[in-house]
Amino acid sequence: MATFVGSPCWARLRSIGEITLAHPPMLRHSSPLRLRSIAAPLPRRCFAVAASAASDGQVRVRFAPSPTGNLHVGGARTALFNYLFARSKGGKFVLRIEDTDLERSTKESEEAVLQDLSWLGLDWDEGPGIGGDYGPYRQSERNSLYKEHAQKLLESGHVYRCFCSNEELEKMKEIAKLKQLPPVYTGRWATATEEEVQEELAKGTPFTYRFRVPKEGSLKISDLIRGEVSWNLDTLGDFVIMRSNGQPVYNFCVTVDDVTMAISHVIRAEEHLPNTLRQALIYKALGFPMPYFAHVSLILAPDRSKLSKRHGATSVGQFKEMGYLPQAMVNYLALLGWGDGTENEFFTLEQLVEKFTIERVNKSGAIFDSTKLRWMNGQHLRAIPSEALTGLIGQHWKSTCTLKESDGPFVEEAVQLLKDGIDLIPDSDKALTNLLAYPLHATLTSSEGKVVVEDKLPEVSASLIAAYDSGELIGALEEGHAGWQKWVKGFGKSLKRKGKTLFMPLRVLLTGKLHGPDMGASVLLLYKAGKYDVVAPEAGFVTLDERFNMLKQINWESVNQDQTLLEPTATLSN
Repeated sequence: MATFVGSPCWARLRSIGEITLAHPPMLRHSSPLRLRSIAAPLPRRCFAVAASAASDGQVRVRFAPSPTGNLHVGGARTALFNYLFARSKGGKFVLRIEDTDLERSTKESEEAVLQDLSWLGLDWDEGPGIGGDYGPYRQSERNSLYKEHAQKLLESGHVYRCFCSNEELEKMKEIAKLKQLPPVYTGRWATATEEEVQEELAKGTPFTYRFRVPKEGSLKISDLIRGEVSWNLDTLGDFVIMRSNGQPVYNFCVTVDDVTMAISHVIRAEEHLPNTLRQALIYKALGFPMPYFAHVSLILAPDRSKLSKRHGATSVGQFKEMGYLPQAMVNYLALLGWGDGTENEFFTLEQLVEKFTIERVNKSGAIFDSTKLRWMNGQHLRAIPSEALTGLIGQHWKSTCTLKESDGPFVEEAVQLLKDGIDLIPDSDKALTNLLAYPLHATLTSSEGKVVVEDKLPEVSASLIAAYDSGELIGALEEGHAGWQKWVKGFGKSLKRKGKTLFMPLRVLLTGKLHGPDMGASVLLLYKAGKYDVVAPEAGFVTLDERFNMLKQINWESVNQDQTLLEPTATLSN
């Protein structure tokens, strides 16, 4: 709802009596809203523009991006909130392309935005590629509609032709600045006679269409997120709705589009809040009912400034290229300013549709935390069914020339072993190459490895080499996990070792690291990787044969002498 409070001088605006606004059933209040106008003898009047849904009571929302760049995460969240609201109310989600900025709008940007929305799973009911009853859905294809409504405003007196040159307009701004006044239009064309206008038309002087703004009063709206918002009209001045080249201005296009597309709710970023003043005036002048407005807070960087490129990745396409999952992006974006009132933070798109309400959208700015987004992506990644997850990571390993194959027993077992350490699909490269690598020398000569070396590691190494050369260890690995466990138990008894004193030296000697995933599963995978020749040469894989050859060549006295000279290794684990 919007209420105008002002002087009675605005053409064609009349006093209205007390009225009750009927809200659509899905948003009906417990009691009707009442707007009261002031009787004629009083110096001021109220006039109201009632918010209304589409004529049939259906919720219709729109996301209206400008194809001048990539889809920002802020825009993606706005699209998501519109989508969730429409789906939760059984309504329609409309996609409209606002391409009136002819110099900056490109077909490539439009296609990228459509692809990003589709990737997120935000399918639109009407718009480019689909059509609908309210098209066309690109502003550049709707010029005749804007001109038609501009002409109506001209005929009704709400709009006038302005023949001011750019030099005249700049001079007005300078004078206003010197007087410390708002830069409002003070030109003579608001009061020009018909003869003066016709004279300029005869000369072929370029002109714009300016909207005649009341000089006094205020506008007040009830925002579904921000509550009551008001503006004084004397700070606005008469504004342009059609440029001299015949192109419509943004606020005019938006108003005409939202009405002619029967948009019931406008959910958009708070940076558009000031535009509401101009749009409300146009609604009233054309006699259109206003939609409900809901202005969503900005997404902020950790330093509470507006999120921008200087803070890192900010577009949906960038996060997609970095390996983020669409379901994780949707989940995280939904939590930037909304919550279901519980401690739960993990939602599928279907669950969000079920839980979402506009009343729970917070008007405070939301901080974009890339660390939390990464964590959330990991949660969604590990929630993917095992077969599908194996397919995703297997294809990635093959595409990055880590493995020769994208499926098979080795890939399945490797994914199951390593998935807890993978938050993004590209993380799987490092996880697997770490497993396949054998940084034994760095581990042995680090300060962390000193304790292990000093615990008679050369003796354990000798016994392990003997078990390998005899075929005992290989035979155990052929039997799988049960064979490994049986062998380890017997090996420990022969050395009179168990627990950490047994497993730590074995881990260092077999994997070359102090820490990592389950040792038995790791060693079994290393054996299979060599046996089935599934690892690409570029991966830097050190086979078991090569590992044992390295062990045989170690000069343990030299290792002991080097201990005190070396710093701790920075990265030894998976």
